[in-house]
Amino acid sequence: ALPDEDTENRIYHFTRTFLAEQGYGRYEISNYAKPGRECLHNTGYWRGVPYLGLGLGSSSCMNGTRFSNERDLDTYLHLDFSEEGGSSALALLRGPVEELTREAQMEEFMFLGLRMREGVSEEEFRKRFGVTIWDMYGEVLKKLEKNRLVILEDSKVRLSDFGIDISNYVLSEFLL
Repeated sequence: ALPDEDTENRIYHFTRTFLAEQGYGRYEISNYAKPGRECLHNTGYWRGVPYLGLGLGSSSCMNGTRFSNERDLDTYLHLDFSEEGGSSALALLRGPVEELTREAQMEEFMFLGLRMREGVSEEEFRKRFGVTIWDMYGEVLKKLEKNRLVILEDSKVRLSDFGIDISNYVLSEFLL
């Protein structure tokens, strides 16, 4: 049986305190590491670094386009990459392609970036999208700050400890 919500909350807060006492810092909502030992693979996702997946069922996201490779092992193993069949096999290898809208890219920038303890840079948002974070999310940011769910400082937006506790709600506020 799963623990009830109160027990889960006590375990969560004990774990956070215990790990801090052992020298582990929270660098992401659900990950802790000693300084300099953070998982680069995961932080790349949260920071919006383009990635290319290779192999069965792998996912990629590059230049505002998300796609994944064939997920069925038998189909994947029988693709013909010889000279004659190469281009059609390559077309079959890649599954559906999703072109991310500008709004979807902004949403992902916010809700993925806010997973990181360092938060989201207002300057990076402006560089990527040509508008300020306040133009797009001003009212949301004011509301979340008033409710002590985000901290606005040093030209960054980050989740407060309370905001992390209810992060699913907070992150949903950034959907356009």
